[in-house]
Amino acid sequence: MVHVLSSRLLLRPTDPERSRAFYGEALGLSVYREFGTGPERGTVYFLGGGFLEVSGRADAPAGPNLELWLQVADIDAAHTEFSERGVPVLREPRREPWGLLEMWISDPDGVRICVVEVPADHPLRSRPGI
Repeated sequence: MVHVLSSRLLLRPTDPERSRAFYGEALGLSVYREFGTGPERGTVYFLGGGFLEVSGRADAPAGPNLELWLQVADIDAAHTEFSERGVPVLREPRREPWGLLEMWISDPDGVRICVVEVPADHPLRSRPGI
C-alpha cells in the first residue's frame, strides 16, 4: 500500500491573477506557500486538511466535472462574508435531505464550490475531526 504524505488539488485558471484574488481575497484562504514568478506563478492555499494550488494558465475553464467542497464552522457567517466580498452565490444556504447545511458559490472560471456546515446533530459529528 502506498503511504500518501500530502495531497493537493491543482487548478489551472484561465486568468491566474483573477483566481488568486478570488481564492485569497474574496474567499480569504490563507497562503501555504508561493513559488515561481510572473503571472503564472504558483500559490498554494490551505484547505483545512488539504491544499489548493493555483498555478499556470489554461486555455479553457476546468469544466463541470470539477467541484470543490469546503467545510465551514458557520455557513450563515460564511454566506454574509462572501456576499459582502462579491462572491457569486449560486444557491443560498439550506438544509439538504441528508442533513448537511449547504450553499453553492462559483469561482471566476465557473468552478462550482459547495460550502458545507455539518450541524451539531448530524451523524458526521460522531466521528472525530469532523
